[in-house]
This record gives sequence, C-alpha cells and structure tokens, in this order.
Amino acid sequence: MQFQQKAGVRRGGQHPTKYIFVTGGVVSSIGKGLAAASLGALLETRGLRVSMTKMDPYINVDPGTMSPFQHGEVFVTDDGAETDLDLGHYQRFTRANLAKRNSFTTGQVYDTVINRERRGDYLGGTVQVIPHITDQIKANIVHSSEGADVSIVEVGGTIGDIESLPFLEAIRQFRNDVGKENSLFIHVTLVPYIRAAGELKTKPTQHSVKELRSIGIQPDILICRADQPMSQDVREKISLFCNLDRECVFEALDVDNIYKMPIIYHEQGLDARIAEHLGIWTAQPNLEEWNRIIERLEKPRHSLRVGVVGKYLGVRDSYKSLYEALTHGGIANEASIEIVGLDSEQISAANASETLGDFDAIIVPGGFGDRGVLGKMSAIQFARENKVPFLGICLGMQLSCLEYARNVLKIADANSEEFDPQSRNKVIHLMESQQNVERKGGSMRLGAYDCIVRRTTNAYTAYAADRISERHRHRYEFNPEFRSRFEDSGFLVSGESPDGTLAEMMELSGHPWFMGCQFHPELKSRPTQPHPLFRELISAAVKRKQLRD
Repeated sequence: MQFQQKAGVRRGGQHPTKYIFVTGGVVSSIGKGLAAASLGALLETRGLRVSMTKMDPYINVDPGTMSPFQHGEVFVTDDGAETDLDLGHYQRFTRANLAKRNSFTTGQVYDTVINRERRGDYLGGTVQVIPHITDQIKANIVHSSEGADVSIVEVGGTIGDIESLPFLEAIRQFRNDVGKENSLFIHVTLVPYIRAAGELKTKPTQHSVKELRSIGIQPDILICRADQPMSQDVREKISLFCNLDRECVFEALDVDNIYKMPIIYHEQGLDARIAEHLGIWTAQPNLEEWNRIIERLEKPRHSLRVGVVGKYLGVRDSYKSLYEALTHGGIANEASIEIVGLDSEQISAANASETLGDFDAIIVPGGFGDRGVLGKMSAIQFARENKVPFLGICLGMQLSCLEYARNVLKIADANSEEFDPQSRNKVIHLMESQQNVERKGGSMRLGAYDCIVRRTTNAYTAYAADRISERHRHRYEFNPEFRSRFEDSGFLVSGESPDGTLAEMMELSGHPWFMGCQFHPELKSRPTQPHPLFRELISAAVKRKQLRD
C-alpha cells in the first residue's frame, strides 16, 4: 500500500487536505459527534469544503441489525449505507455529501483485510494489527476525505476502550505520515461539577489526557463538557496538567438547543484557533444563517404539541433525526415544538381521545415487528377521524393503510405479511426481491430512490416538483392489488416509483393533512433546509390550532 505517497493530498496532487481527529474521554455520549458537526459548520462558514467521517470500534459490520435501545437510530445515506446516528449530526450541520465511505467500523476493516489475505494479497506474510489493520484504517480515512479542504474524523468510543486502540494507533501514525502542520487532535472530555464540594473537578480530564498521551497522542485542543462555566483557574489547571496552552482549552456548556453550538464555539475563538494551527487562510466566517435559525428558535410566533407514537421511547436517540426534523419544521413556520413521546402499547381505541386529544399533530414513525401496532393504529384512526394533521413514516404508512382497510373498506382481516404471512388479505406484502433473503444485514431496500409526485395533491404542494428522491429502509410495501379500492374511496397514491409499481406516498382526500410515506423524510432534513413534509405538517398544525383558538 502506497499510503504515504498519497496521504493528505487532494485529488490532482494539489493543496494538502487538513485532518482534524476528534476523540472522547471519561464517559460515552459526551458529545463528540455534535462537537465535530459544529466544527464542520464553522469551517464551512469560512468558505472551506469539509468532509465528515465516523470510525466506530464495534465489530458489527454496521448498526443495521442493532437494537435502537442499544445504539439509537440507524442513519441511512443516499448510497444505502446503514450508519451511526452521528452522521445525522454531520448532515444537519454541514453541506457535506455523506456516503458509505464516511462511516466504517472495526467489522468492515477486518472484513476487508481478511478477504485480502484469503486472496493472497499479502504474499504469504503474517497479517497483523500493525501494519495491516492500521494501514487499512488510514486508507479509509484518505478515501473518505477526497476533495475536501478539511476532513473531520471522529473516533467512536471512549479513550481506554480496548476496541478503540487500532483506530487511535492509526491516527497516531497518520500525523507522522501527513505532518503536524496538516493534522490536529481534538479531545472532548468531561469536567464534572460536584455539588457537595461546590466546584468543578479536573481530575477526570487529566486522567483521560494521560491515557491518550500514553499511546502517543498529545491533544492540541481540549473541549471540556461542563454544566457550569469554567473559571480561569480551572482552565489554567487543565492547561498545566494536560500540557497545552490555556488558549487551547474550550468549554462546551449544556445548551437548550444544539444549533447554538457553532455560534458558541465561534465566540470562544475555536475556529480561529483551528485555522491558525493548520495554517489555513480563510474568509471571515459568515454566521448570518445560523443567527437567523437561533432567532426563530428563540422568538417563535406559535407554540405546538406534537405526539410521536412509537415503541423505542426508552432512548431518545432512537428517533433522533425525526425529532430534529420536527424542530426544523418549526423553524420554517416560526413555531416552537413540544415533542411528546407516546408508548404505543399504552394506547387503545378506548383511551385514544383522552391520550391524544391535546396534540396539534400526530406522527407514527418507522419500526419493525408487531409489538405495539394496535396502539399505533388506534392513534392513526383518531387522527383520521378527528382531522388531526398526521404523518406516517414507513411502518407508519403501512399501518395507516391497514387501519383504513379494516375500518373504512371493511376488510376485517386486512393485515401485513410481516405480522401474518398466512393472511388472505395482505394489504402490505413482502417485496419480490426480499422473498428469499437469508442475511439480515444490509439486505433491505436501502438508500435513495426516485419518486414521481402526483399533481393536485398535498404531496405536490409540499415538494413543488414532479420527481423527487428520498431514502428508504424497509422490506415491505403496499400491495398494488388493493390500489383501486383505496383510491376509489379517497385514499390516494400521491407518489409512486418511476415504473408505477410501488406506492411511495399516500394521502387522504377530504382531510386537512393526512400523509403516509414509505421512505424516511427525516433523514434529509436540515435546519437550513427543513424537509417539505415536516414543513407542511407543522404548517397544517398551525392552521388547525389557529382555527380552534
């Protein structure tokens, strides 16, 4: 592998790419992904092209088969990669075009190296973590960074985890390969406030940096997560014991809205420090767009409550992109959104009115399996009958079809093949391409597919386009054998695949806004570009509330 000949050099051999490596210490979920995304946003405001990459140390090839309770949501890219939810942060904060190459795991790296060994690529040599695994990691970093001025690479896990060691060794080597002037190490750590003592404690940060230095990495910048402001004394103590300038110690206070973070980091001078360290000449940052977003969030004209009827409510990150997309819809309509998670297993036809009556809009998101589906269908029936703005996503659209088939079309045994393979009336059925799938990982309908939008529908009003592209992650589809019965009674297919065989969007005529979509619109929403369906859902909710008030 001719790694050193091409590391750090942009396509065409001109202008070396600059690399920023983000690591985390002390505890998991410390906010590395949000920090990396905010840095990417700041550097873009300076006119730089940014690439974002996540390296995950788990042995799973990807998170596609992992429970949302363990790992949160699965974020899907246009080219069909099932990735870590941090890629959602990256997309929402930056304009980076994320793809499979921007996310890789220990499982993927070892799979590549082992397959090469089986082909005889290593000429009979002993295959080892160093150099073969670390070389593959470095090659993946270079590949994911092509065309960027600055590549931001996040190392998953926490310093001290045995799983992270190959990645840390790889980025240690990477600095030697590309030079200190082309690389920067940022470490995100915790400075906890001990209430009984009434002070912030720096020892966890000291130990985390000590652990990092023991494997040959000296952080250039520290981002200290704290729930209390850090005094100059605390900064100086961290600077002294962690061996870096005081001006390189930054704080990340808890905030009421994550979209404030780019501005907060800028006010501390973080982007200027990065540009100085890497020797980058940039334009002055233009933060008008971010300031406009914050102004809309802090000075809303409307206030709404939106119920999300799901079954993965134990971990908020299970619906991370969905919750953020709702916030974006609020930004577009100058509305604050109170999002309330509702356990579908606690909802029934008997208590739907009491449980759901105070919400301005209802969403039933995607999911797998039959647990909680009756509660979701009760929520859908309530939204349909009471003219509450509704959006059903993936399984949510499928269940809206089942609810309609049973309660309006009077097909009592209407079902999904997922729940009852022997059903006589499979309103939702398994796609032909999924009939004989044996491997679960990466085998669904994944990634971006085109959709033809039907004019004179709410879908067309939202998109104002005849052809769109959206991201999918599912196996089951609406059965076209039932299409005419649905449409004759007013449940229209408002978006379909280019060949006309698959229903991509369905909506109810005579209802202010009742939409189901087979794809996941939340995966393409940004605060700067709210997704059309979330924008219109919130718009309909605002109009309904104004009429009721």
